[in-house]
Amino acid sequence: MTDSSPASPARPVVLDIWCELQCPDCRSALDDVRALRERYGDRLDVRLRHFPLEKHKHAYAAAQAAEEAVDQGKGWPYVEAVLARTEELAAKGEPVLLEVAAELGLDAEEFDTALIDGRHLLIVDADQAEGKAIGVTGTPTYVIDGERLDGGKSQEGLRERIEEIVDRLLA
Repeated sequence: MTDSSPASPARPVVLDIWCELQCPDCRSALDDVRALRERYGDRLDVRLRHFPLEKHKHAYAAAQAAEEAVDQGKGWPYVEAVLARTEELAAKGEPVLLEVAAELGLDAEEFDTALIDGRHLLIVDADQAEGKAIGVTGTPTYVIDGERLDGGKSQEGLRERIEEIVDRLLA
């Protein structure tokens, strides 16, 4: 029996997205991220990388909370829900992070504890340090196949460029 499905690489193509959860541009980029995930499915590994910006007071806490959501099994749903509320996060602060956790059925008390004990600080700090080392200056910034694509100034054409690279790598 012959398999007529297209050959898939042994490992998926990796797309790193340096993002911060209080960033309106990152919220706008979600549509592209969803489209990419839908188009490529498990052939594309979309990895959130944290790059909290100093100008956003609650971004660092939001990054830590996102890691707690990963630990509780709902990383991307949490990220998307927080990004949908960037203005509210800016106005109300960290209580929004706990509200989102509770709305998603996560253990909000554990989120609160994680923010206090700092258990996810190393992950956030490591992402930010790596981002700085490769030249990330704003969010969203994408890295795929060694190419850095800066979406902080304009996201125009970025999804198409990412698709070109993924298609080439999957060919």
